[in-house]
Amino acid sequence: MSKMVLTVGEILVEIMATTKGDGFLEAQPLIGPFPSGAPAIFIDQLGRLGTPAAIVSRVGDDDFGRVNLTRLAADRVDVSGIEVAKGEATGSAFVRYRTDGSRAFVYNIAHSATGKLSLTPESEALMAQCDHMHVMGTALSAPGLAEVAREAVERITARGGTLSFDPNLRPEILDSPGLREALDEVLARTDIFLPSGEEIYLFTQADDEDAAVQELLDRGVREVVVKRGNQGASHFSRSGRADAAPISVDEVDPTGAGDCFGGAFVSFWLAGASPETALRYANAAGAHAVTKMGPMEGAATRDQLDALLSQAEG
Repeated sequence: MSKMVLTVGEILVEIMATTKGDGFLEAQPLIGPFPSGAPAIFIDQLGRLGTPAAIVSRVGDDDFGRVNLTRLAADRVDVSGIEVAKGEATGSAFVRYRTDGSRAFVYNIAHSATGKLSLTPESEALMAQCDHMHVMGTALSAPGLAEVAREAVERITARGGTLSFDPNLRPEILDSPGLREALDEVLARTDIFLPSGEEIYLFTQADDEDAAVQELLDRGVREVVVKRGNQGASHFSRSGRADAAPISVDEVDPTGAGDCFGGAFVSFWLAGASPETALRYANAAGAHAVTKMGPMEGAATRDQLDALLSQAEG
């Protein structure tokens, strides 16, 4: 029987400026709403690959919430743990790319429906039936989300379930009260650690990648998967190292690529694939994700990943 994956965290819509520049101090043409939220993108990618998957979250009883519920359910994600809050607003992020590729955001997350997440009978039922927990660092930076995420980690790992952890953090929020302790607590139980580039140094004293990886393995992390965007990716364990070369694609929107990468890696890992195979497909999922406008639009099916790999390796 297939193992079921749970994640806990923010669900929101993303609305994007179609022009490049710094922020929203003047009127801009916009496109969206797109379903979004790092945990939602991750779990949607798992659903697209046919892995049993569920998310615990909270949305408003509005169109932005319905956009997300409809997409996740269509991609076979169990949405029974998403509470629909009457009279509250679904989270949002307005995004504008700068000319250097960095982004300016206007968020409404902490004060949206998702920021008031608490345990429900439905979310506790999912915690009881899932075998793997995925933690996004963003879910640990907001008090309500963090409490539920940590409870899910405790319950699933106590039963012998496995844990993957994507820090997905900007350095400026690391000083949030209690965040560092929560991150260390999750890392101590992590089977698969999925940092992007420099994030690996947020958790070690090392100043080079090899030393950082060794420190993490010595702390008990079973596998470290370093995402490098258009530079490919690497997998490390006590058995050695595997690398996946970059896949050349036309980049339209990089938002969500790391989340799709993580979803694909966990999907193949849980199905018993070798680290090399899981890394190869994850790398392809990250590449596929950037070819579509919108954070969740590039989540791929197995057929789409096979086609991309065939083309890249042919």
